[in-house]
Amino acid sequence: MDRLCSLRSRATGAVLAIGLTVLFASAAGAGPTERMQAKRMHDRLVGVPPSESVLSSMEASIVAGDPVAAAYTAMNDPIFYTSALKNFAAPWTNVPRSVFVDLNDYTATVIGMIRDDVPFNTVLSADLIYIGAGYSHTDNNDYLALQNSNADLSNPAVLRGVPQSTLPGAQIMSTEAAGVVTTRAGSEAYFSAGTNRRMWRFTAINYLCRDMEQLNDITRPADYIRQDVSRSPGGDSRIFHNTCVGCHSGMDPLAGAYAYYQWDDTAMRMVFTRGVVQPKFLINANSFPGGHVTTSDQWWNMWRVGPNSNLGWRGPAASGNGAQSLGVEIGMSRAFSECQVTKVFTRVCLHAPNSAADFAQVQTIADDFETSNYSMKRVFAETAAYCMGN
Repeated sequence: MDRLCSLRSRATGAVLAIGLTVLFASAAGAGPTERMQAKRMHDRLVGVPPSESVLSSMEASIVAGDPVAAAYTAMNDPIFYTSALKNFAAPWTNVPRSVFVDLNDYTATVIGMIRDDVPFNTVLSADLIYIGAGYSHTDNNDYLALQNSNADLSNPAVLRGVPQSTLPGAQIMSTEAAGVVTTRAGSEAYFSAGTNRRMWRFTAINYLCRDMEQLNDITRPADYIRQDVSRSPGGDSRIFHNTCVGCHSGMDPLAGAYAYYQWDDTAMRMVFTRGVVQPKFLINANSFPGGHVTTSDQWWNMWRVGPNSNLGWRGPAASGNGAQSLGVEIGMSRAFSECQVTKVFTRVCLHAPNSAADFAQVQTIADDFETSNYSMKRVFAETAAYCMGN
C-alpha cells in the first residue's frame, strides 16, 4: 500500500510539473515556443543539440519570420556534413541500402555537392568527384582516412571537388563521366557481375523514388529487350507479354547507356571500354536469338510515352549515348525533383508525407528546388522550416 501511495504521489507530481511548464511557457509569450522550434529544427537537421549562441541566433531568425535562415544557421555545424549527410546518402551506395557503410567517393560527392550548392540535378551526369588527400581507383583509403580522423567535411580544403576525368589513371573523358554513377563505390555496387540492369534499377530507386514494380508498363514495344530474356518462360508466352515486358521494355533500352562500364574484381576498380560493349550485355543469346543485340552505348527512353510519361520527362532528347546523357534525362525530370524533396522530407520531418498539406508542401519545395538552381541545401532548409512546429 505504501508503494502504491508513493507511485500515485509521483504521478500526481509529474502531472503538476507538466501543467506548470505549459502554464509558464504560455505566460512567457511566444519566445519559448520559438526557441523550442529552433532546437527541434537543429536536432532534426544536424542530429545533435545546438550551442546556446547558435540556438539564440536561430530563435531570433524564427521570431523575425525567417525560419529558412534559422535552418541555414543550423547547417553551418560541421556535423551536418560529417554525420547527417553521410547517413542520408549512405543507403544509395549499396544494394542492401544499409546506412552502416564507410564513407566513400559516392557519399563524399553527394556531401560536397550539397555543401557547395552544385546543381543537384547533375548528380548523375557531372564530371565531378569529391576527394581528400589522395584518391585511388583501387581502394577506399582516402575516404577511410577522412572518416577515421573525423575530418571536417564542411571545409573545402579538406574535401574538394575535382573533375573525375582528370584523376590520375582515369579511363573516362569528361563526356563519359556521370557523377555518382561512375564513382568507385557506385561501380562496385551496381556494375559488378550481372548485366548492368542493376545500375538502372537502383538509379530509379534512389533518384526517381520508384522501383521496377512502380514503373511496370506492358504497353511499351519489346523491340529493345535483349536476347537473354526468354519470350516464352516456362513455355508460356503470355508470361512474357503480361509480366516480363512490363519491366524489360523500358529498362533494357535505358540500361544500354552502361554498355561500356564494368567493375573489375581483380583490379578492384571500374573499367571503361570505349567503343567495346561489355560481354555481359551479350550473354545467354540463345534464350531468344531474335532479341535486341547491344552494339553501342545508345539508350532510348520508351517511357516518355504511356503511363510513365507522368514522371515529367523534360530532357533535350528521348535518346542518347552513354551514362552522362542518360543522367541528364533523369535529372531534368519532374520525378527527380519530387523524389529528392520526398527523401529530405522523410528524414527531416521523421515521417513520409502523409497528408494533403504535406503533399502540397512537397510540390512547393520541388518548385523552389528547380527555380533555385537545384539547391539541395535549400530543400533541407525549407523542409526543416515546414516541420519545425510538429
